[in-house]
Amino acid sequence: MTVHLPNFFKILTAFSATFLIDGAALADPKTWSGQGWSTDFSIHTVDYNEILSGGQPTEGIPSIDRPEFVAVSEMDDLDDMEPVMGLEINGDARAYPLRVLMWHEIVNDTVGDMPVTVTYCPLCNAALVFDRRIDGEADTFGTTGKLRNSDLVMYDRGTESWWQQFTGEAIAGQHTGSKLEPVPSRLESWKNFKARHPGGKVLVPNNPGMRNYGSNPYQGYDSLDRPFLFSGALPTDIEPMARVVVVRDGIEPIAVSMLKVREEGPLERQGLTIAWEEGQASALDSGHISAGRDVGNITVQRDGADVPYDVTFAFVAHAFLPDTPIEKADSQ
Repeated sequence: MTVHLPNFFKILTAFSATFLIDGAALADPKTWSGQGWSTDFSIHTVDYNEILSGGQPTEGIPSIDRPEFVAVSEMDDLDDMEPVMGLEINGDARAYPLRVLMWHEIVNDTVGDMPVTVTYCPLCNAALVFDRRIDGEADTFGTTGKLRNSDLVMYDRGTESWWQQFTGEAIAGQHTGSKLEPVPSRLESWKNFKARHPGGKVLVPNNPGMRNYGSNPYQGYDSLDRPFLFSGALPTDIEPMARVVVVRDGIEPIAVSMLKVREEGPLERQGLTIAWEEGQASALDSGHISAGRDVGNITVQRDGADVPYDVTFAFVAHAFLPDTPIEKADSQ
């Protein structure tokens, strides 16, 4: 398959190649402190050489800290297959379209009286919600402009500790070793969310002209042979960009390819039911998110109740969960 990348993506490719040559030069706490960070970089759990610049300054991808919503019944700008992050807490249901999260990556919100941070990393297709209370106190999160294993590195604004988005764990600074509590959510189609929550709300841009909402700056990304800004080992028994369902709500982490769930599911694992249904567009395929190919919807439940899960790429699961085998479909 030939993938035609837009100019932005071509520039990012060249940028990636340059910095992967000398990633260690970028992983310099002294330089970061000189850039204004007050993070205590003497405390950390990761090798700083694993952290690369994502090509953006701190908050270059701006979080949404005062989210605005409209009623589901008032939204007429979303295609039925467009992906949204669906969240419901204590009867408060909200949809966060990837067409918005693509450009902001973090939304600090309060849903059903719970302070949450809604996060999306396009390079990992990692869509995760966390309780944003740290040691019982609510904080807000922003983007550092840094990546580790191609995954967003966030920071809290209270201590400027750095946090890994995929794991929800603080990897540098005062809160190193702390973990954010994941909150059940669904990466689902707009059609599915509005059918489940017709009285819910949907996030809209604070400034509709700020970004080209609805477009995908990573056109063709999930059809590439390998990810960007990633220097680690790739899996050898499954395509690196294959979608994988990751669940960390049981005794042991579960990683199973989305294709296996589609072809053989619903699957029963550790008391969980993992199911697939058609009807959700990939946000990382076409230049317009609404035109992305159908990759389908995943649900993960225990006794009929949603549990936290992620639909990410195989290279991400392999990098962060190296001891967890990825279950593949017979056709993979």
